[in-house]
Amino acid sequence: MTARPALAVLGAGTMGHGIAQVAAMAGYDTRLFDVMPDVLEMARERIEANLRKGIQRGKVKPEERDRALEGLSYSRYLGEAADGVEIAIEAVPEKLDLKQKVLARCGEAAADGALLATNTSSLSITALAEGIPSPDRVIGMHFFNPVHIMALVEIVRGAETSDETVARAREVAERIGKTPIVIADSPGFASSRLGLALGLEAIRMVEEGVASPEDIDTAMMLGYRHPMGPLKLGDLVGLDVRLDIARYLHEALGSPVFEPPALLERMVAAGRLGRKSGRGFYRWGDDS
Repeated sequence: MTARPALAVLGAGTMGHGIAQVAAMAGYDTRLFDVMPDVLEMARERIEANLRKGIQRGKVKPEERDRALEGLSYSRYLGEAADGVEIAIEAVPEKLDLKQKVLARCGEAAADGALLATNTSSLSITALAEGIPSPDRVIGMHFFNPVHIMALVEIVRGAETSDETVARAREVAERIGKTPIVIADSPGFASSRLGLALGLEAIRMVEEGVASPEDIDTAMMLGYRHPMGPLKLGDLVGLDVRLDIARYLHEALGSPVFEPPALLERMVAAGRLGRKSGRGFYRWGDDS
């Protein structure tokens, strides 16, 4: 039997566990890392639940589930997860210094010439690659939530990213069943910049009493054929993540469009982060 190519996903949260799932389903020897054991256990449960639902809906065959679970392993140690891998995808929280440290440590443990990808939705790829040996192999691979359903991967090319690295990232994206687009390294890239502008304006509309979250979301779904409204999407992504990106883009671009609404600041301070905390603009239960 041909050996599976080794791929590490660094960070087992909302995005990381989804990336690990689709990578394992695509035949990669997938190692999912997180320092928090409870996060790893939750990731395992969510992956297994997603695969069960896929079988129930006729989207996944039982043998596909079995192969995916067989190809998945979990680790609390970054060096162990990244040891000798050919591909690493970082998916830790949206903090520049944290992502740099994780990518640098991964670069030391991975195979020579390994692809080093970051799932950042807004941070500069060029900045993330600073201080990493062979920055030409660092690239953005921005996935969308939920990863096992959403078809797009935004490939973001930094100042030092090589043509070969772009081609390899495309190959990985296509192997896991995604459609890649290539974007220049600009604050917010394409999707986050546009999507956040819409999401923040929707929050301001709630703040001003223009309409309820449900009616605003319904307007975008039925009037503009969006599959999900901007407020429910914010809950799904995490309102703390939305706030971090808004702060970054407001500073980087200097545009009032990205100034965080006071309502968003208050909700995050109160722990109303969306689905992961059970409440954001919506209430979320275990079956949500």
